[in-house]
Amino acid sequence: MAKKSKKYIEAAKLVDRTVAYSVEEAIELVKKTNFAKFDATVEVAFRLGVDPKKADQQIRGAVVLPHGTGKTQRVLVFAKGEKAKEAEAAGADFVGDADYINKIQQGWFEFDVIVATPDMMGEVGKLGRVLGPKGLMPNPKTGTVTFDVTKAVNEIKAGKVEYRVDRQSNIHVPIGKVSFENSKLVENFATIYDTMLKVKPAAAKGTYIKNLAVTSTMGPGVKVDPSTFTIKN
Repeated sequence: MAKKSKKYIEAAKLVDRTVAYSVEEAIELVKKTNFAKFDATVEVAFRLGVDPKKADQQIRGAVVLPHGTGKTQRVLVFAKGEKAKEAEAAGADFVGDADYINKIQQGWFEFDVIVATPDMMGEVGKLGRVLGPKGLMPNPKTGTVTFDVTKAVNEIKAGKVEYRVDRQSNIHVPIGKVSFENSKLVENFATIYDTMLKVKPAAAKGTYIKNLAVTSTMGPGVKVDPSTFTIKN
């Protein structure tokens, strides 16, 4: 196991690992235990009672957080003709087709999210080996393979986050920065928590949310008791 720094050890002393805190207390603790010299990202981590090996228990999608993530996403859109013009008008950072496919094949990655129109996927699919391992491949489930490029770009710029269950049944999602007001982090947290409940696979058995924690980029995890807040519908 990696050796923990003195700062991390000091920060970890503030957190009682046997306690599941209310979401408000957990957010407060995440801020107190953040010792990074930069505006660290706050992340929520779910351990779910699902079996990702089974096709009907894979969880993947995207949701727009009410207060965004604090990070401006650079968007690359693969589109032609009118759809390319729409993407540019919507504020996409890069718009093109074969030219950008060539750039990526040569090692260019100055973007955070790719949106592609369905007719471009035949070409974009050739980048699967490069984009797949980086989690950058466009996907209809996350709304990034679509003819509605305007909506896709607007949502990403507004603070859309993707979530995907990993092989260990965990999902990690950013919910903002430590500089955010506590109430905004709580609302972003509630949005992703509500989303996780809505996407629960029908085939999942037993306890669905087994563990729930919030953490900052370099700080210790803080357990959250989900019963401490209510979802406003």
